[in-house]
Amino acid sequence: MGLFTELKRRNVFRVAAAYAVIAWFLAQVADLAFDNFGAPDWVPKSVLFVLALGFPLAVIFAWAFEMTPEGVKKEKDVDRSQSITQKTGRKLNYLIIAVLVAAVGVLLADKFLLRDVTPSVATDTMVGAVTDKSVAVLPFVAMSSGPDDEYFADGLTEEILNSLAQLPELLVTARTSAFTFKGQDLPIPEVAAKLGVAHVVEGSVRRAGEQLRITAQLIRASDGFHLWSETYDRSGEDSFRVQGEIAEKVAAALDVVLDEEQLESMRSSGLRNPEAFIAYQKGVEIADSAHAGTGDEQVTGLLAANEFFDRTIELEPGFSSAHFDHGDYYVHFAENAQEGRDSEEIADALELAEKDFQNAARTARSEGDRLNATLELTLISKQWRRLPELFAAAYRSTDCIRPSWWGSVPTILDPSEGALALWQRAAACDPMSFYNWVNVAHLQESLGDYQAAIDTAKRAMEIIPHRQIADQLISAYMAAGQFDDAEAAGQRYLEDESRRHELQFRLAAAKGNATEARALLGEMVEKFGLEELHHFAVLGDRGEANRGAAVADKHPLGFLALLDVVSICNCGAPFDLDAAPNFARLIEEADLPWPPTSPIEWPLKDW
Repeated sequence: MGLFTELKRRNVFRVAAAYAVIAWFLAQVADLAFDNFGAPDWVPKSVLFVLALGFPLAVIFAWAFEMTPEGVKKEKDVDRSQSITQKTGRKLNYLIIAVLVAAVGVLLADKFLLRDVTPSVATDTMVGAVTDKSVAVLPFVAMSSGPDDEYFADGLTEEILNSLAQLPELLVTARTSAFTFKGQDLPIPEVAAKLGVAHVVEGSVRRAGEQLRITAQLIRASDGFHLWSETYDRSGEDSFRVQGEIAEKVAAALDVVLDEEQLESMRSSGLRNPEAFIAYQKGVEIADSAHAGTGDEQVTGLLAANEFFDRTIELEPGFSSAHFDHGDYYVHFAENAQEGRDSEEIADALELAEKDFQNAARTARSEGDRLNATLELTLISKQWRRLPELFAAAYRSTDCIRPSWWGSVPTILDPSEGALALWQRAAACDPMSFYNWVNVAHLQESLGDYQAAIDTAKRAMEIIPHRQIADQLISAYMAAGQFDDAEAAGQRYLEDESRRHELQFRLAAAKGNATEARALLGEMVEKFGLEELHHFAVLGDRGEANRGAAVADKHPLGFLALLDVVSICNCGAPFDLDAAPNFARLIEEADLPWPPTSPIEWPLKDW
């Protein structure tokens, strides 16, 4: 009897095939299980090694032993006339078929069911599907109660975030969004879903004199598994080295390959002076609170924040963010000051703002930050001829640019796919900023995609309810001609009477009911003292609209007020450019289109 025939008789081929199929099936199941439970890389590798090692052992066993009714015996001790290898062979055939069927089932489940679990936890943010290379650094918890310990913990958090933000292949949630969850004990999957990330970094800091204990962990949002965690016991002077180590470990755990240039960029980002570190956090806290207010209250708060930004700049003159935040106060001061009475103060404030933005651009560590500061400077200094090339550069950038005052210009005056992509990136990086969502939906509306604008605004209201998002949702409904939906949204989201009254006025004007619209405007003036330029525009009162535009145009920052009018009106040109020559000059210099788009039809307006 030949060797081949004997191998076949002893079912060696069938055992080899059965083992290979079963081993492959087990490897698929193990890979799926380990992937969902976040097992370390060495675990699946070890399983594969054991399975591979077992193959020759199974083949040797099939050659040397045989199954009999009395159990397993050595092949040489079995009477050939009593051998049941033929029956065993049929059973092996059935086993191979069954395992193959099961394997197909696992592959289908993996493809169509299990692989969709993670995206459902960290939901689509209406900007783009959640990428696995995304992370939010939540505020580290201060475990000690020193006067500045919480600010130190916040600073450490921000520095880790800044280090990770240097990596272009990693989407890192902005500080403003991550810090929204400070002090909130929410489940990680819920936080990650709102932020649109697949991973979260959290930790704690305990200070005792000059000694620090810092803990950090990287958590996968889909299942809460800790991909990496570590505790550091260091002195205060070593805290800056620790933040770099944490960032590098997080990047490695997310399979981000770091070259020397990226490592150096991560290590050199942010602050290195502990006192500046704490002063900046105090300034940011006050500034964030001030931005929630309006008018003089806002200006007063930003002035208080500047005391801490001044100290930060004194200690770390090369820290770009402090210069940029410092300049914001002067813009708000100039915008709120009354022309004539405060003209000299306004000029001085704008000069100081320009200086701050110049310094912010000069000291910027990333191209995105440099562009942001340069665009702000270009806007405030009224050198608008540079805007088109700077807008184009911002559209091309893959950095997480968070537009400030300048961002309203392309949104309102020159809507484009490039501007939409810019704001969509901003919303992905900073999803808890209502301003980003408003601009995304506004651009979608201006580009004629009304349903996308409605969907974006509705999704945004689920993430961060805000009155300006509600206004944008109503505007998108009106642009789509869905007046009943616009009114229903107003009833649901507009809480104060004056805004509901405003909506009724706009609906009447959009329906061409001049008598009702004028009566409602009269009531608004009587009850709330509201009579704005855009009211006259949608009513078709061109003369009054132009007179209002001429008054606003005389202010050094009148273009900001006029941009707001264009945005709120959503009626094309609310006024004639001849009535606002300063604004007209800026439009001409930047070669911006005029009139703007008018997504909403206003039958009473004939220009």
